[in-house]
Amino acid sequence: QVQLVESGGGSVQAGGSLRLSCAISGRTVSILVLGWFRQAPGKEREFVARIRWSGSTTDYADSVKGRFTTSRENAKNPVYLQMSSPKPEDKGVYYCAAGEAGRSNMYWGQGTQVTVST
Repeated sequence: QVQLVESGGGSVQAGGSLRLSCAISGRTVSILVLGWFRQAPGKEREFVARIRWSGSTTDYADSVKGRFTTSRENAKNPVYLQMSSPKPEDKGVYYCAAGEAGRSNMYWGQGTQVTVST
């Protein structure tokens, strides 16, 4: 089992910055990728960003490319999502997820709420 705990959510002003963290624990030996997703009220959950467990490769949704950065220093540190110049449409519950080799379903955190004010 893998446990994911997000933190760092809150209210941020449009154009400001906010950093989300995802702490990972448990049996992580088979984790291949860590992803960030978000869900706004009345909308489906959508992909935001992902990073290989090794930290070597990142990928972003077009809507956040150039503004958000996901990173991690090493396997013992959390995964971060740095939100720069957030827009009101970036609001929602942000989830961290982990994909494991040989497992179709991902592990999910409980989510952290982000509100962007103008």
